[in-house]
Amino acid sequence: MSIKRKRRFHAEIATSSLSDIMFFLLLFFLIISTLANPNVIKMTLPKAKSNEKTNKQYISLSVTEDKKFYIDKQPVTFEALETTLMSKMNVKKDQTVIVRIPFNLQVQDLVDVLQIGVRNNLKFVIATSPK
Repeated sequence: MSIKRKRRFHAEIATSSLSDIMFFLLLFFLIISTLANPNVIKMTLPKAKSNEKTNKQYISLSVTEDKKFYIDKQPVTFEALETTLMSKMNVKKDQTVIVRIPFNLQVQDLVDVLQIGVRNNLKFVIATSPK
């Protein structure tokens, strides 16, 4: 006489730990992606009460405290700054140039950079940090 079981055995996979792991991975990548901005040179920006966001198409022009110029993290001399900017602007016409200049540089240094935009009819925006 054979005894039959009324309940059959079903294989089961515990997925509760997988959801915890996925949650921690999601948090990790969200935090890392907000901290990492590959197009930025570290500097202390001037403070402003209100900040305005720009469109996604922009060229980053950074000036360091020792007056070294960078266009999208590529070093450029001041003499070649205008030609390099114009060649980058010819690729995409509707771009904004974001000028990142330290707060402790002289105003004349900022004016020299902005004069390039005035001569060539470019859109320049000065980057600031929130107050």
